[in-house]
Amino acid sequence: MTEPLTAPVPTAAADLTLWRGAARVLLQNWRGDSTVPSLGLYPHQWSWDSAFIAIGLRHLSVRRAQRELETLTLAQWGDGRVPHIVFNPAVPLGAYFPSPDFWRSSRAGAALGAPRHIETSGIVQPPVHALATWLVHRYDPALSRRRGFLERLRPRLAAWHDYLTGPRDLGGGGLTAVVHPWEAGMDNSPAWDEPLSRVEPARAGSYRRADLDHGALAERPTDLDYGRYVRLAADYRDAGYRDTAPFAFAVEDPCVNALLIASEHALAEITAELGGDRTPHERRAARLTDALVERLWSPAEGMFLSRDLGPDRLVPARSAAGLVPLLVPGLPAHLVDTLVRTAKGESFGLGTLPLVPSYDLRGPAFDASRYWRGPAWFNVNWLLERGLRLHGRTDEADLLRESMLREAPASDFAEYVDPYTAEARGTRAFGWTAALGLDLLAARRSRSKLPAPHEGGDPSPAGTRPGARERTAV
Repeated sequence: MTEPLTAPVPTAAADLTLWRGAARVLLQNWRGDSTVPSLGLYPHQWSWDSAFIAIGLRHLSVRRAQRELETLTLAQWGDGRVPHIVFNPAVPLGAYFPSPDFWRSSRAGAALGAPRHIETSGIVQPPVHALATWLVHRYDPALSRRRGFLERLRPRLAAWHDYLTGPRDLGGGGLTAVVHPWEAGMDNSPAWDEPLSRVEPARAGSYRRADLDHGALAERPTDLDYGRYVRLAADYRDAGYRDTAPFAFAVEDPCVNALLIASEHALAEITAELGGDRTPHERRAARLTDALVERLWSPAEGMFLSRDLGPDRLVPARSAAGLVPLLVPGLPAHLVDTLVRTAKGESFGLGTLPLVPSYDLRGPAFDASRYWRGPAWFNVNWLLERGLRLHGRTDEADLLRESMLREAPASDFAEYVDPYTAEARGTRAFGWTAALGLDLLAARRSRSKLPAPHEGGDPSPAGTRPGARERTAV
């Protein structure tokens, strides 16, 4: 391992460079009512991308941040699910696969209340949305109240959480389950290798991978893995997207459930803000936390693992998903201590590497360049920074924040980076990398005496408040 990094003294010029670069990415990726993750590789609206983007976009335009979440949740299905993609009808079908004609949501999902006039995917992504909604509201509560932002979003968020804790409690132990690797967000993680091995891949030649038009083959999932992804999605579609059918792939993921818990706490805040009773949400968050510890904690590994519901056992692969429960309020102190030790150990290198990798550095499947099999992602590190700060690990949080603020612009706001060198991987000008860099910079400025970027001439749109203060978030 290398020597621990020391946080450099920030300079106004460096901050201004980051601010302008991040703003440029978010403005160029804006499509009128939502933000695409990237201009080529991901030309539609993605669910958890939009939540992270809204968190950063609030520092440029609160109205746009609100609109981002409103647009996404307008595509919510009648059963409560928020789909992982909302398709832009102006984008040619061949620009992305699986495209709307593969998912056929308005027909295949009709019985479950899929929108009739908006095409979406039929699967979901991690539930960051209530947390994002609460953070966007708190940035400008007066505007939020004038626009009725929380009044519109709260019932949608409540239905979303009811879906995840109801039909998606496939294991019966109180946690939500994912039925496709794409639902976990960490699409190509080695944690899925074992459960995916039971899936027969779709026939070669039956689909065309549009992702390879924009990404290097060595940085993308293999054809075998992609064929399995297509098979799972097609089978779920052909079953009418019902959650009662037997699943070839069904997993309880610690990152997904940690984000659900954090968002349930945020939903309690939203409910109280509107004059409702926060207690049911706090109780559900507590039940989820208990289930998370009971079902996914591994004392031997010193972290949380995923549970494969087929054989009903923990998956031994150690991914960064198992560290994200640091984000959970009220996590027992001894588990927090253990998670921090694991994060700082040789497997994940917190404090010694530029960013925490997506998978165990010493793991048999580690690959520093391939999608979710080792590269470091800014959204995962943002969640870890937030969790460290939540539990009073300020020194570690500050060091990680400074590293992200340094590497985001240096990588041209890359989708992901090599965890050892921080060399850019994947696509560039990536939405959540820019957004979360902006959010970290704003958070640091709220705790410092440094001049705000706009004082140096930043051409941000009206309403930008780069130095705005807010209380410590949920």
